Amino acid sequence: MSQPLNGASPEEIHWPSLIAAVSAISAVGIAIGLGLPLLSIIMEKRGIPSTLIGLNSAMAGISAMAIAPFTTQLAHRFTTASVMIAAVFVAAASALGFYYIENFWLWFPLRLLFHGAITVLFILSEFWINAAAPPRRRGLVLGIYGTVLSLGFAAGPLLFSVLGSDGVLPFAVGAAIILLAAIPIFTARRESPDINEKPELHFMRYVFLVPTATAAVFVFGAVEAGGLSLFPIYATRGGFTETQAALLLTVMGIGNVIFQIPLGMVSDRLRDRRGLLTLLALVGLVGALALPTLAENWLLMGAVLLFWGGCVSGLYTIGLSHLGSRLTGADLAAANAAFVFSYAVGTVAGPQAIGAAMDLTGNDGFAFAIVFFFGLYVALSLGRMLLRPKRT
Repeated sequence: MSQPLNGASPEEIHWPSLIAAVSAISAVGIAIGLGLPLLSIIMEKRGIPSTLIGLNSAMAGISAMAIAPFTTQLAHRFTTASVMIAAVFVAAASALGFYYIENFWLWFPLRLLFHGAITVLFILSEFWINAAAPPRRRGLVLGIYGTVLSLGFAAGPLLFSVLGSDGVLPFAVGAAIILLAAIPIFTARRESPDINEKPELHFMRYVFLVPTATAAVFVFGAVEAGGLSLFPIYATRGGFTETQAALLLTVMGIGNVIFQIPLGMVSDRLRDRRGLLTLLALVGLVGALALPTLAENWLLMGAVLLFWGGCVSGLYTIGLSHLGSRLTGADLAAANAAFVFSYAVGTVAGPQAIGAAMDLTGNDGFAFAIVFFFGLYVALSLGRMLLRPKRT
């Protein structure tokens, strides 16, 4: 696993592998960005209660948590590229299934199938990228990955605004985009990192093996999912219009895009990435504390959210880079699965915790709950750095 591909320099970026993995996950990002609002709007048009819409949407996180522990075993048995190509076809078929299957209750197992395939693609794409990335340029490579993925997620809603929710066209476009991901994977299939041995530890042990990384992605998942879903409510209750709230989310998304590569390059210069992860969490904590004081100044809040969004998303990219610097082979594949598992747990816990905080303490509960998540991470990260100062 640690040998350079095709005799390339160990510090040379092997572009076919990078393009294959990034293309696969970017296509998935576009499809998810298109599919999530599409399905919600269709359920709303059919008169499905909001509670059931939310419950159906929650199948994404449940599916990710269910399939993550088995992904490495599948790749070990059938090869990484083969499992990824199979997941592409399953995801594309289930995406079309949402149009042809009108029974709402059948959308629950369909969601499990769709998001299960998507989770497999996430895990194995990130494993592929981490395994192929040169150690001294891992942050740059993962920064490119994070940037392209963010652009993919942003392109999805834009496609939805163009295609609308009527007819088979939006479903067909989503399925076609997913299928396109199979082309670069198949082209670079001989360069995919195969898993020749089983992971040494039980899956749950990997969740705690590199806790600085898995806790970072848990916090990212919680803040991202909770923030995206509840920030419009927080902003409108604070006096902003719906348009202003939407623009603030857009500004946050721009921060996600523009900061990934610079943060990745900074991390490549560090022996211990835990310090950078702690700094990012501190920026997130301070930014969340500042939110209640910015409620009357849209421009100032936009400026804060630009940097805040970039730092929050940096927890994912730098956390993934930290993971790759610690492990190789089957252990890296299993740890990548644990990484995505932790993210899924965060996406389930975040909206619940932030929503409950807003109900209990008022509108500022949005900021308080986010401060709590970041505070926990800062305490964990600083504790790890003090107790294990020589770890990288």
